[in-house]
This record gives sequence, structure tokens and C-alpha cells, in this order.
Amino acid sequence: MPIIESTYQPPFWAKNGYVSTVYSGLFRKVHGLEQSRTRINLSDGDFLDLDWSYSNQSTEKLIILLHGLEGTAQRPYITSAAKLFSENGFDAVAVNFRSCSGEPNLLYRSYHSGATEDLKEVLDHLVELDKYEHMYIKGFSLGGNLALKFLGEGNIIPKELKGVVAVSVPCDLNGSCYELHKLKNKPYAMRFLDHLKAKLQQKQQQFPKRISKQDIDSIKLLIDFDNVYTSRAHGFRDALDYYEKCSSLQFLSGIQIPTLIINALNDSFLSHGCYPVKEAKTNSNLYLEMPKYGGHVGFKSKQEYYYNELRALEFLSDI
Repeated sequence: MPIIESTYQPPFWAKNGYVSTVYSGLFRKVHGLEQSRTRINLSDGDFLDLDWSYSNQSTEKLIILLHGLEGTAQRPYITSAAKLFSENGFDAVAVNFRSCSGEPNLLYRSYHSGATEDLKEVLDHLVELDKYEHMYIKGFSLGGNLALKFLGEGNIIPKELKGVVAVSVPCDLNGSCYELHKLKNKPYAMRFLDHLKAKLQQKQQQFPKRISKQDIDSIKLLIDFDNVYTSRAHGFRDALDYYEKCSSLQFLSGIQIPTLIINALNDSFLSHGCYPVKEAKTNSNLYLEMPKYGGHVGFKSKQEYYYNELRALEFLSDI
């Protein structure tokens, strides 16, 4: 489809991508949402925790929310989306990826940008509930890449899944990794790395024969983490093999249901390859919106709900 011209205009102070990203990630508060948790058991013996929010009216519509790297279902970008959709006739279910619900997962493996087998099990579970005729996905960053890869890599898409919105998506994982290692992104990269290494220390206690303290001490950069843990734990040769095989960019041509990507042009996490203009122009199901502002999962607006939230509700409601 043609590229969508964005109408997003942030408050003056939020035009800076760094400010938008930091404010939205660290200082935004969302009030008035109630969540209830259920657990699903996965076929490999692990589990996923799902946090539910319900509309005050009976509904056959469900929004499935996928968080980003080291996120949770309680992050403001998730809870605000859940609140907005529940106020507009949707139930909402926020997926906590393995190890992200406040409790270590049971296996040595965890989650990663291409773990579509977990998303498939979530969708199968939701279909089996036999409650929702219209399901939609909204994924953020890593969760957006996961959703796009799932749509385009040849999976059988449930007939109930009608559309997807992906926000701040690192479609080209290698390029995004390169950007994150630049000096401008060092505060973000180190924050991610601190969280990831803390979880890896738990893994070392659970599985001392799989990884050593020396292995963990050798991790100085995000790419080191993916070389030492992500790739080895999930069957990839190394970090670059993981990035190559799990980047959603190569799968966009296979998407067959309406899908909107919202990637801000001032998102410092994204490389040139994360703006799939050619792919959007040649796939009638793929819509690409590139606001000038927004940062990474930012999009602060002058009202309670952020631009990407209102835009997702509009897009998915029109399908």
C-alpha cells in the first residue's frame, strides 16, 4: 500500500526523540486499569502468564498486546493500550514473555525477537476459548518484530486474527543492534544489558552446567549477550545468525492480513532497514506510517492517550 502520511504532532517538548523515549519509558503513569492473571502451560513444559483486562460490555473482540525487550504487561505502553481498547469494546490480554512476569521461567531458553512458536501457542489457546470472533495484535519493538515475523513466515493464521499494529519495530535486527551500540544510545543499551545480565545470573543458578560466571562476566555489550546466551540457548550459530534469521524485514512480503507499522523517523534505535518502504509499496496488506517524531515507543500526545494508541484503535476498528 502507499505510505501513510502521518498526522502526529507532539507537544513542543516531546519533539526530541530522546526526551520522548525517556519520558514515556520512565515517567509515564497509567491509572484505572484492573488486570487479572491466567497461566498457560506450553508444549515444552514451560509457561506463559497472561494479564487480562475486560470491557464493561460483552464483546467478541480481543486485542493481544506484546511488550518489548525486558518489558512486562505492566509497562505503561501496555496498560494504556489495554485501557483504551477496553473502553472501546475490546477485551485485552497482555502477554508476558518467558521470564518477564516476575517469576523465572522453567527452562534454560527464554524469549527472543523471533520466538513465534510461543505466539502460536498463545493464539491457539485464545482460539480454543471459543469466545472471540475478532482478534487483533498490537506489538511493541521486539513484540512488533515477533508479530510481523509470525504473519509472514508461513504459519497458518487463525481466521479470527483480523489485523496487526506494530510500533517502533526493529525490522532489521542487525541494523538496530548496530544503532544501539552507538554512543548516543549507550544509556539505553546499558540499561537493557543490566536487566538481561541479572536474569542470566538467575539462569546460571538454575543451570550451572549450561553457563558459567565467567561466561556472564565476558558480556560487555548487547551483542555479547546474544552471542553468549540468546544464540546458544535458542539454536542459532551466533548473534549474527540470530539477527539474520529472526529479522521480520524478510517476511513482510508474506503478510496477508491488514498490518500497520508505525516507526518514528527520530527513533534512535532503528536503522535505515527498519523503514520498509519498498515492502509496504508492494504488499497491499502492509501499511507503513513514519511520523517525524515519536522516539522509541514514545508518541506523547496532548491528551491522555498517546498517538500510537489512538491510531491503532482507529486502524483496527476500520478493518
